Amino acid sequence: AVTPPAPVGKAEAFRFLNQSTFGATEAEATRLMGLGDSSNAYSRWIDAEINKPVSLLRPSVEAAYPNPVPTGFSPASLNTIRQERWFANALRGEDQLRQRVAFALSQIMVVSQIGALNDLPFAHADYHDMLARNAFGNFRTLLEDVTLHPAMGIYLSMLGNRRAVANTNLRPDENYAREMMQLFSIGLVQLDIDGSVKTDATGQPLPTYDQAIIEGFARVFTGWTWACPSTLPTCTFTTARVQTGFTAGYNQVKPMQLYADQHEAGTKQLLNYTGVALPGGLVPANQTGAKDLADALDNVFNHPNVGPFIAKQLIQKLVTSNPSRAYVQRVAERFNNDGTGRRGNLEAVVRAVLLDTEARNAASGSGAAVAGKLKEPLLRLTQFWRAYGVTSASGKLGVARNFSGGTPSAQFGQGQGLSPSVFNFFSPSYAPPGEIADGGFVAPEMQLATEILAASSTNFFYTQAFSRTQAQAANLNADDMYITTTDELALAGDSEALINRVAEKLLGGAGQMSAALKTEAKAQIERTTVPATNQTTALATRTGDAIYFVVTSPEYALQR
Repeated sequence: AVTPPAPVGKAEAFRFLNQSTFGATEAEATRLMGLGDSSNAYSRWIDAEINKPVSLLRPSVEAAYPNPVPTGFSPASLNTIRQERWFANALRGEDQLRQRVAFALSQIMVVSQIGALNDLPFAHADYHDMLARNAFGNFRTLLEDVTLHPAMGIYLSMLGNRRAVANTNLRPDENYAREMMQLFSIGLVQLDIDGSVKTDATGQPLPTYDQAIIEGFARVFTGWTWACPSTLPTCTFTTARVQTGFTAGYNQVKPMQLYADQHEAGTKQLLNYTGVALPGGLVPANQTGAKDLADALDNVFNHPNVGPFIAKQLIQKLVTSNPSRAYVQRVAERFNNDGTGRRGNLEAVVRAVLLDTEARNAASGSGAAVAGKLKEPLLRLTQFWRAYGVTSASGKLGVARNFSGGTPSAQFGQGQGLSPSVFNFFSPSYAPPGEIADGGFVAPEMQLATEILAASSTNFFYTQAFSRTQAQAANLNADDMYITTTDELALAGDSEALINRVAEKLLGGAGQMSAALKTEAKAQIERTTVPATNQTTALATRTGDAIYFVVTSPEYALQR
């Protein structure tokens, strides 16, 4: 007899939702479990997510721009609005999968408000929205949209990139050309389909490109700058470049425009690989700038590295830090061909990442030691807040009120669009010294596990668990975010029931909590007795202890 597929249990639902959303909640786990058994519930959930409308950042930023503009107004102040809208979408948005994939893409194709984008909030917000719109689209389209977005143009200095001028030191800027290849598409070394590194006869990795190819792409990426504002009858490369305004033309959110007289006309050496469309990877001279760009992006998109390079990073961002080569190969093959002959279909890639047997089946035995990943600090926070229905008296997610310095970076080392550089908050190849590195494994998120951030994030959770709950709401600022602990308070007299309830909300069940954690948490809870007088304070303390012990535990920090 054929064994019927098993139902989706709560622990399995939590595991899937922590891979595909900004944090599992009991309500969403219940909904997922109701979609069918393990053979179809996950795919049905993904089907529904694909069709949900996109939650955006830019409309909120635009709505907050004052009219008339007061004297001394700083556009940079709108970055707080962008951050708050991002948290609103992450915590309450319906399109959870799309937003989670967009967050992953934002850590591959990085722009940041730290630097030249600080005073361009419309561009920055729209860049994230562009990633969200492309999350289930085609990678070739995504690569072009990233390339021509003014936020990226500013951040990696392609905007205003000019052709070389003879007998001068003026030559095309190489910044975007280099990072587009190294970080956004193919990486530094040649890869097999399973992500393993190709080597030469001496065992040295084979590089994907050299300086001549960087210079070739840099020459392609010339002549692009701000789109001409609709309020100007004509504009030149120089005039358009300074038109960064917030209203006329909305240049911050329009794809960059080509100015042919500033585009490099000569030949350009691009990537040369087996099956390359351009003979020798060489772009002919005297093509239009638009044709050069199309040829160049096609040249990158069709490189054999793109599938395994992007597949592995998405697996690492969503599922596990150390996927098997077979897992990477299965996803890369889906990138190369979605089953209908299409290359670069990100919807198919995301499905392959989340529905793979390695993603859906919890590892056991020796494999369990390296399965899963450390949750990103920001995702630990969003899961906690989602599980406990965080809100405020005003209903706003008052980021400026809730984080030191107005952003989550100081406490958690991360924030939307706050990467310290184009290399993201952490490297996908980071391996902390010791057992992990010695074993040949990586733990990217541990690059943020500094003493300062460990202490600051733990302190943040302590304050939230003990001082920012609905019980203290009347004494908080209108924008202070508090959690709802009504369920826990009702059980606080029973340490066993209390700690089990917290585990149900944060871990997907009491069975997901180690015996050591349970023993220590119960002992701490029971240190606070519940006298006949002042019961309210005692019960709140017990509740705070239970939540704090679980949310700062290894079980919660790990995503298996």
